[in-house]
Amino acid sequence: MSAVEIICSGCGAEAFLNREAVYEGLAKMGERLSCSACGVVFASEEEVPYKEKESAPVIFTDADRSEKVVVFAEGENKRLCRYCAEYAVNPFMQFCSHHKKEVQATDTCEHFKPAPEDKQPTF
Repeated sequence: MSAVEIICSGCGAEAFLNREAVYEGLAKMGERLSCSACGVVFASEEEVPYKEKESAPVIFTDADRSEKVVVFAEGENKRLCRYCAEYAVNPFMQFCSHHKKEVQATDTCEHFKPAPEDKQPTF
């Protein structure tokens, strides 16, 4: 477990769990788990009395969620410059070779020509 707070079965205090590596020569053989308040050693991970996490209050339910917002109709976003055959991208600008000017990927125009399927951007 990744929890570090315990309620010690030895002293009853809320304390932290100490994890100390146990070595045999230069090889790590395991960990020694102990209470930071009283030093009682736990034999295994299952014996450690972890402190229960307080559950967060439920503020919103599924009834509070809005319906799924659909920004584009089916295929409507396929007419963006990013999907056009004339659209070229390099590290410094996005360029339309039809209009010979700089464009953005989300621009549109009436001269749209779909790019071949093998040249379509993948996400």
